[in-house]
Amino acid sequence: MKHGPKGGERGERRVRRRLKDPVLRPVRLPFTDILRLGLLGIRTRGPRAALSALGISLGIATLVVVTAVPASSQRALMDRLSALGTDMLRVAPPADSDPPVVLPANADAMAARIGPVTSASAVANTHETVLRSDRADPSDASGISVLAARTDLLRSVHGRVRSGSFLSPTTGRFPTVVLGSRAAARLGYDRVRPDGQTGQVHIGGRWFAVIGILDPLPLAPDLDASVLVGWDAARDQLGFDGRPTVVYVTARESRIEAVRAVLPATVHPQLPGLVQVSRPSDALAAKRATQQTLSVLLLGLAGVALLVGGVGVANTMVVSVLERRREIGLRRALGASRRQIRGQFMAESVALSALGGCAGTALGAAVAAGYAVSQSWPVVFPRLALVAGVLAAVVVGVAAGLYPAARASRLPPTEALAAA
Repeated sequence: MKHGPKGGERGERRVRRRLKDPVLRPVRLPFTDILRLGLLGIRTRGPRAALSALGISLGIATLVVVTAVPASSQRALMDRLSALGTDMLRVAPPADSDPPVVLPANADAMAARIGPVTSASAVANTHETVLRSDRADPSDASGISVLAARTDLLRSVHGRVRSGSFLSPTTGRFPTVVLGSRAAARLGYDRVRPDGQTGQVHIGGRWFAVIGILDPLPLAPDLDASVLVGWDAARDQLGFDGRPTVVYVTARESRIEAVRAVLPATVHPQLPGLVQVSRPSDALAAKRATQQTLSVLLLGLAGVALLVGGVGVANTMVVSVLERRREIGLRRALGASRRQIRGQFMAESVALSALGGCAGTALGAAVAAGYAVSQSWPVVFPRLALVAGVLAAVVVGVAAGLYPAARASRLPPTEALAAA
């Protein structure tokens, strides 16, 4: 039977494929076998591999320390700057307006509806006089204001109670008061006794029990010389009309300017132009500038530490190739392909980097936490310093192993065996 030229060529190619010996085809090793080869290289060179992993772990530990320690210091500094009122605004009508401007009774509740606002509270001047007793001279209490206060006031002014307790929804309905720090000193109170023998002050012809004394309020110094009465008690006992005179608002720092812009129209829609809102604290600008500068510094330090670790891995792998040229030549002579040689050294580099990265992350975290605690700083671990620390070690291992792996795969078997 005759075949044409094209049919003969197809037949010859078919016969050659059938006669080709499958044993002579390159064997493709699965990933697990390549990984075992890489780990075998680490185990057979235990001391050197341990020293190499130690160098990598020190590089990653340096990365963690140089990012976590400044991050803890940054958080401590940011907390101190936040204590200066970077998130706080004060809303009040002008004091010299004629006729006087009064805020709506629900001004603080309307301010709380603004999205970025985290808290809103209010106080109101009752125009009453407080006395140490009903027989005291009224001039003795000059300069002390009697204010109706919401029960959530402390959250909005970042205040703390020095002694006793603050007004609650229960005590705010009864004749009880909380004294500001200066008002307490003027009225002769230094603490609230826990034995139940509570002192009293005389306001508007009625006795009010003292249940708390506040620490100084640097963000609201006008409250230091004030006597705070519950909102409901002031309305029932002192004839208070329920309209606030000052609204304190805290908001997210990133949106503080936007909140300030909409506050006048929110708390007093009828007369927004006659509502005064304090400008954000100068500490907010300082905080933002400091945060930006420290963030750039952290990225720079992390990059330098990562570069040092990568150079160490690359040096280790190059030396490993030079020391194991005989092994490479023997494997090539026995039929190992260049891809298999590259895979072995890449797996060894990545495994070595991963082991060193895990150990270095743990070591760096322990050192950074100990130093932060010794300085009374909050312990802060940036995400880059922990999760990305190990991932960065693996990436560095891949990058550092590329050249040594390629160099090992290009070694001719005869040259490698002769050099050994």
